[in-house]
Amino acid sequence: MTVRNWNAVARTISARARELELSQLALAERSQVASATIRELQYNTVQRRRNTRTLEALSVALELHPGHLFAILTGRTPPSREPPPLPPLDPLARLHIVEQHVLVLRQRLDEIHTALNPDHPNR
Repeated sequence: MTVRNWNAVARTISARARELELSQLALAERSQVASATIRELQYNTVQRRRNTRTLEALSVALELHPGHLFAILTGRTPPSREPPPLPPLDPLARLHIVEQHVLVLRQRLDEIHTALNPDHPNR
């Protein structure tokens, strides 16, 4: 049986909500989780089995990785947040990448053609 650390979940929710300056009501609106449920979790007043989607919704609303609160609950290290998206490439760099892919595809097609037609004069 997995040990559940609801106290750690409560501390994480409270600390992160404070960092983001989110009230319970604002957190409820962001997460679409009932204020009563958030209150139970935040103050650890009721320990019961929760749907993982509840913890995911709260994690996302707290701007954490979706699996953050579940990892805390189960005593694991929370996954890091998603890395920021890379800046878009300039058009010439994108064209170069496409050209490289086309060359690889052409080589593969030539290999397939040669394998299927061993007597072809272009071999």
